[in-house]
Amino acid sequence: MISADIEKQLNEQLRMEAESSQYYLAMASWAEGKGYSGTAEFLYMHSEEERAHMMKILRYINERGGTSIVPELSKPATEFDSLQAIFDDLLKHEELITNSINELVFRCLELRDYTTHNFLQWYVAEQIEEEALARTILDKLNLIGNDKGGLYLFDRDVESIKVQSAANKPV
Repeated sequence: MISADIEKQLNEQLRMEAESSQYYLAMASWAEGKGYSGTAEFLYMHSEEERAHMMKILRYINERGGTSIVPELSKPATEFDSLQAIFDDLLKHEELITNSINELVFRCLELRDYTTHNFLQWYVAEQIEEEALARTILDKLNLIGNDKGGLYLFDRDVESIKVQSAANKPV
């Protein structure tokens, strides 16, 4: 059985993952409306991933005898200044998620909930990759600047950008 404290924190993380999905969906819609089809596809896929992260937590809570709560979501922003602004926001958001997961992991250790701690290790590794991906994309956008040809090529290629985090690279 899961403790009430961990159940509450997991439900909060579930909400954050659901809001991440909505946020990236709004970004994708904006990008598609501006003609950035590659970026839109990247963000649509990212939105689906975040929903899957939410579902994984929801099912874990239920599996452990807790009660998962499908959250009410706040409306995400719908206007963005540029691709640079989108990916700046995306990185900041992923850093927020990382901090939340780290707090949850810490609380699991305090309460000696090693089962949930083990479950959360997947999220810890995932966040390393999410942040590394956002930083890689921002590095590319910084190199391009406002060059329209560069932005065209970036948009065409962004779907295929993959990052393997240092944590998962062979030594």
